Amino acid sequence: MRPDLLGWRTGDQAVQITGLLVGATSARDPFGSRRAVDVYDAKADAEAILATIGAPQKVQISRKLDAWWHPGRSGVMGLGPNKLATFGEVHPRVLKHFGIKGTAVAFTVNLQNVPLPKVKTPDRPALDISDLQAVERDFAFVVDAQIEALTLVNAAAGADKALIERVTVFDQFTGLEGGKKSIAITARLQPKDKTLTDADIEAVSAKIVEKVSKATGGTLRG
Repeated sequence: MRPDLLGWRTGDQAVQITGLLVGATSARDPFGSRRAVDVYDAKADAEAILATIGAPQKVQISRKLDAWWHPGRSGVMGLGPNKLATFGEVHPRVLKHFGIKGTAVAFTVNLQNVPLPKVKTPDRPALDISDLQAVERDFAFVVDAQIEALTLVNAAAGADKALIERVTVFDQFTGLEGGKKSIAITARLQPKDKTLTDADIEAVSAKIVEKVSKATGGTLRG
């Protein structure tokens, strides 16, 4: 396959850490825990490498992808225009060219783009763990069927970047009337300097609903 068909340019060179995952997550066992590797395994590996080399914990995820990735099942971790890592399914066209059957997921970490800690010491930095109770809140939004869960997650996480530690999707339900679907998320709030009151939690929750509604046109499911 010609490199230019995949978006490569002659002379492009970069130092990267790359991993390719195929098959299952473990050997067969009597508990049925074995499953096929997926996009989230590749994402977790990329995140682990970024954390090990001291990259910022909070990054944005976008869909500005190179052509060798599956456009709907992959993403880019970045800081503004700076791409730190890419993860997802390898494009079926690439797999077909190399005679690979089934699905393959991969990740790349662009080492030259990672902003390393400014102060280098031989010791690991102190573990930053808050002794304040974290709070998790669930939300379910009804959105148009073409809205990606990633758009919703990014909007919710941006409601309060200092307080919202992470946002994850735990359920999706398609086939609602009017070409709609339901996406359910969990937002984890981690206070740093004081215990959250009910009023604090309600204020952040309202911001999440506002941000998601503005970004997706969705409504909170009753």
